[in-house]
Amino acid sequence: MNIQNLEQSFSTYFNSKPEFIVRAPGRVNLIGEHTDYNDGFVLPMAIDRAVWMALSPRDDSQIRIRSLDLEADSVFDLNSLTKGKGWAEYIKGVAYELQNAGYSLRGFDAVMTGNIPRGAGLSSSAAVELAAARAFAATSGFAWDAAQMAKFAQKAENEWVGVNCGIMDQMASAVCIEGHVLFLDCRSLEYQLAPLPEGISIVILDTSTRRGLVDSAYNERRSQCEEAAFWFGVRALRDVGVLDFKRKTKEERLDEVVLKRARHIVTENARVLEAYKMMKAGDIKRLGELFNASHDSLRDDFEVTNDALNIMVSCAREQQSCYGARMTGAGFGGCAVALVREEYAGEFTKNVSDVYRQRSGLEAGIYNCRPSEGANLVNR
Repeated sequence: MNIQNLEQSFSTYFNSKPEFIVRAPGRVNLIGEHTDYNDGFVLPMAIDRAVWMALSPRDDSQIRIRSLDLEADSVFDLNSLTKGKGWAEYIKGVAYELQNAGYSLRGFDAVMTGNIPRGAGLSSSAAVELAAARAFAATSGFAWDAAQMAKFAQKAENEWVGVNCGIMDQMASAVCIEGHVLFLDCRSLEYQLAPLPEGISIVILDTSTRRGLVDSAYNERRSQCEEAAFWFGVRALRDVGVLDFKRKTKEERLDEVVLKRARHIVTENARVLEAYKMMKAGDIKRLGELFNASHDSLRDDFEVTNDALNIMVSCAREQQSCYGARMTGAGFGGCAVALVREEYAGEFTKNVSDVYRQRSGLEAGIYNCRPSEGANLVNR
């Protein structure tokens, strides 16, 4: 990101220099898909693609913000927040939750830009939310509590925007540190950070197909998981082990579709726990096998892949330098993620791009990502 260009854009729109620049990253989930809203375990990392805001506080309660990427403006007042539609709702929602929790907020002028592909399952929305929270902390002068801000951001997306997302995206964007992946218990919000093993690249494979989360089958899957948890007599599917699942489903009949959804969550939680151990042990081969098993479960049991995702994962797995690949994000389009030997990442990128184009007729967007720092104030 060219900070000078961002500052110049702010000066063009507001005829002054910005006082602060804040940044919040997107994330890629390495493994643990749809487990977050089942109180389970996830293993994401913040990526080196982010949302940036240049801003200055105002003396009133007005927010004026310009999206440079969308070439659109939004103006609203913190004292009279009303729901609407569009990108500014993520910022309004964060403001609403902060004020509802007793934070006293000042208005600000801001310009915003980012390089996270929207709709790709890399959490551009969580990045906007955490950038907004960082902006309010900077202009209103309250202490930054990363995990607490993640909770407010999630609540904003759940209750203001209307997407029943779990906590993973916001926590990854808030608390990660450079060079590390995040192991998160989505029930307790306890987390640990582990360094990404040396010699591997995390390669994000954008299928160029998109899904709308609010209108997708996401909420349906969530309801099916809740139905399964009720059937098992537990608070959430996180409380069902693999052996418990096999025993109980053998003894009693559960709706076939609900059973498949539950089987994915139960086995995926087990895969995340093992993947974290393999990450710390540096066993990249086994980690890749877990990636592959995760995708197969998402395809067959949770049924949230699409043709493009399945083609992309197949293209990746065929490369000798690839340890494993899986879809990432909510599904129904978006991205896959591959674990690749670092020295062959360039060759991998070219081969996958060529083969994917031949088989799907689509152009892939491929990003070799490094684990980055969570939401922060940018030093200038």
